[in-house]
Amino acid sequence: MNAFIFAIIIVAAIGIIAGLILAIASIVMHVPVDEKAAEIEEILPSANCGACGFSGCAGYAAALAKGEAEPNLCSPGGAEVMEKIVAITGGSAAAMEKKTAMVMCMGTLDHTSPRVNYEGIQTCAAAAQTSGGNTSCSYGCLGFGDCASVCDHDAIEICNGVARVRPTFCVACTMCVKECPRALIKMIPVKEQAVVRCSNCDKGATANKVCKVSCIGCMKCVKACEFDAIKVTNFNATVDPAKCTNCGKCIEVCPKHCITPFD
Repeated sequence: MNAFIFAIIIVAAIGIIAGLILAIASIVMHVPVDEKAAEIEEILPSANCGACGFSGCAGYAAALAKGEAEPNLCSPGGAEVMEKIVAITGGSAAAMEKKTAMVMCMGTLDHTSPRVNYEGIQTCAAAAQTSGGNTSCSYGCLGFGDCASVCDHDAIEICNGVARVRPTFCVACTMCVKECPRALIKMIPVKEQAVVRCSNCDKGATANKVCKVSCIGCMKCVKACEFDAIKVTNFNATVDPAKCTNCGKCIEVCPKHCITPFD
């Protein structure tokens, strides 16, 4: 009986000592909670998409609480979230440019041809790794819809073998941008502008063979633009949205019709 009581006392003493150690450790290792950051994080959309440039919503909230970030960086939250952030931080509202994702490829089944008869796992990631893709253009959209599968807003659809973003549904969370194995999806401002919807970087003769609407780096668009809004790098043209006035001259002179108005 005495041995039994003694054992209970030993166990109880160990429990008390362990409890004291844990209590002391919690005090010594306590990390103070930034109440302002916690309050800001609650109003963020919890998308953790990284579109703001920080490590998710918590990282953005922490930066906002310290005054190290602008309140207009949360694309999924939009102007409504920005106004709530300003109310908490006491800062001032900033201009918020609406953005959308866009697939820089028009290589539909009508414009390209199959390179191989791909029968593997039906995802863009798998096709890109195992066979280099199933279409003739090694830069084009693979069309299996990995981007659509990660979009929570039903903003992406596959049309005739190519992914297409519907700007009215897109919240600019950038999830599709991260998912595309060929980096074909770019974030652009929602405005009237010209867009080069091709990502092919082959020389003109090669690009011309693989797709009917591929950019061939001919420089005609560059020469037609009076605002220095177009550059050609690696045989591929790109338009700077900030400089583009939507005059339409580049669209008119493009021989491959790969420059289109924003829609």
